[in-house]
Amino acid sequence: MEVVFIIIGLIVLAIAVFAVYRLVTVKRQNNKLNAERFDRVKELYDKLESGQEITENDVLPFAKNILTRQTAFQLLSDHDKTNLFPNEFNNLISGAESNLANWLEFPTELDACPDEIEHIKRVTFDFDGQNNFVHYQVFKCRVNEPHWAAKDGWFLGVVGPYFDDSKPYDFPQATFSRISSTIDKVTPDEEAKWVHENISMRR
Repeated sequence: MEVVFIIIGLIVLAIAVFAVYRLVTVKRQNNKLNAERFDRVKELYDKLESGQEITENDVLPFAKNILTRQTAFQLLSDHDKTNLFPNEFNNLISGAESNLANWLEFPTELDACPDEIEHIKRVTFDFDGQNNFVHYQVFKCRVNEPHWAAKDGWFLGVVGPYFDDSKPYDFPQATFSRISSTIDKVTPDEEAKWVHENISMRR
């Protein structure tokens, strides 16, 4: 009987050690990612903070890049300069695309920005049966080799919920991708419904 308790104790200890290791590793990875994200927009940040004159052309490279687009808009918003954000990227789909790319980049998710990302459709649900609607933007994404997810091809990502009066860079609370939900297994409507019921409604 003692041997059984020892074995159980060792298993519990191994699980606890792994959990602590994983927590420390993810925290270190997130800190590294946050530093990289700041470096990407540092030039724009420095110009805004120092009060330098900037133009839409200065902002354009940051708006074009899906990994800096969302942050660039927020920086401009903090300095009351959103009028300098290029109109071609000042729309809800562009905002949702950037939000999804940044979410996927987290080490606990895809751990990479997709090599390709395309908007598929908007999916709408009646939130409470009273004609109060919520909207989700659905994208398909894929990565190239040697990433582990490359072999599965296009997978789905969902961003939302948005409302009828949502602005392009309002922060969506339920951005999510199961990554295993590839376009040959699940429809955009089904995936948006899963995110609505299992992520959005539980927050």
